[in-house]
Amino acid sequence: VQLVESGGGLVQPGGSLRLSCTASGIIFSIATMDWYRQAPGKERELVASITSGASITSGAFTAYLDSVKGRFRISRDNAENTVYLQMNSLKPEDTGVYYCNFRGGKVWGQGTLVTVSS
Repeated sequence: VQLVESGGGLVQPGGSLRLSCTASGIIFSIATMDWYRQAPGKERELVASITSGASITSGAFTAYLDSVKGRFRISRDNAENTVYLQMNSLKPEDTGVYYCNFRGGKVWGQGTLVTVSS
């Protein structure tokens, strides 16, 4: 299993970033994918999730941490084995290292650092 996150950087409050995570070594199309973040001195927390969307009767379901609802949007491209996190209206408290993983995964990528500061 390999997870490669990218797209982080330094952004001013109110700005936007789009994170990407490409996965290999899993059957991506049926995996629920999660984005986590770890702020300095804090434990890793689940930020957003997206189900596989493999059902023919419904699309993928998404869920978000309360503090990011309405500002972040998770999406996926099963053809590219990639999950995205669009982050808008960023706040300083969004600062941290962002990681993706499939539900139940134990191997982590290197993460991508997001710094929100003026």
